Amino acid sequence: MIPRAAAATTTPGTITGTGQAPCHHGEILQGVFLDAAGRRCAGLVTLPMAGPGSSAAFVRRPGAGPGALTVVPADRTKAARAAALTAAECARRTGQPPCGGELRLSGEIPVGLGMGSSSSDVIAAVRAVADSYGLRLDPPTVAALAVRAEHACDPLMLGGRPVLFAQREGRVLEVLGPALPPLVVVGCALGGGAPVDTLSLPAADVGRSDVRAYERLRALLRRAVATGSAELLGAVATASARRGQRVLGHPEFDALTALARRVGAVGVQIAHSGAVAGVLFDPTAPGLRRRVRGCLHALDAHGIPATRTFTTGTTPAHAKEIPHHGPAHRGVDRPAGPGTPRRPARLPAL
Repeated sequence: MIPRAAAATTTPGTITGTGQAPCHHGEILQGVFLDAAGRRCAGLVTLPMAGPGSSAAFVRRPGAGPGALTVVPADRTKAARAAALTAAECARRTGQPPCGGELRLSGEIPVGLGMGSSSSDVIAAVRAVADSYGLRLDPPTVAALAVRAEHACDPLMLGGRPVLFAQREGRVLEVLGPALPPLVVVGCALGGGAPVDTLSLPAADVGRSDVRAYERLRALLRRAVATGSAELLGAVATASARRGQRVLGHPEFDALTALARRVGAVGVQIAHSGAVAGVLFDPTAPGLRRRVRGCLHALDAHGIPATRTFTTGTTPAHAKEIPHHGPAHRGVDRPAGPGTPRRPARLPAL
């Protein structure tokens, strides 16, 4: 916990805090790994993406009971739970009685595509409530609150560093390095962009050989980060995506990997809990523009909708944490306004 100055009071008796959180573009690697104690642990490495995220504003009302907490839009129940848990934690740390208030969320992250929409909402809510108490919670605390609120969360509270993250426990299994190798990603949506209900997916049967395979991919990804190899990263992402098809079973997967080979991409990555996918390119490869154009034409020919093309890697936006705390603390964030229902199957295009 980092104490901060009190957040701004907007009207008598209320105190407002704000928070933000980014999204991601699905996973590079996801599976079951061994932690430092040799225990099996579900883990993932996400692909960071600058762009749409969640913003939250929490209007704290001292004197209102802790049960008097509302959220707008009303369907963001996970974020509401996170706000209530955070309010109780912050009240305990500051010696104040817990109270209610109103949480308002806005954002343009599509739901169901595997881009971390619920985690982004939850983390933004945690930061906004903490901001209203004049606190900045450290990432492990934010992660613990997020897991309590939604049972699993993505590592969006950690900035752009590549980490192997235990999403059901809210802890880092390994920091893989300072930044991923630079990539150009041509994003697309499989299954016509239809949302994926992850709770309805069958549980994967993971045996010893699977854990050994995931550990080999972990070692290869560690080497890719250490050497800055986009080619090796692409191989890891493709292998992880292929293993994920045992559960997801995207009918376009074979076509996607084949067209990636034809246009000279280093691989593909697919969200393991959604429909978003990306064709990965080494930005230093000759004829990059031609390769990307060929990829877009091939996606169109196969009826796979392209979404956005973006870069990731060692740029400053991804090499350090994105500013995410309220104007009372950092002077950089805009307060969140009322949210509108998210469009379920669209990604903003560049």
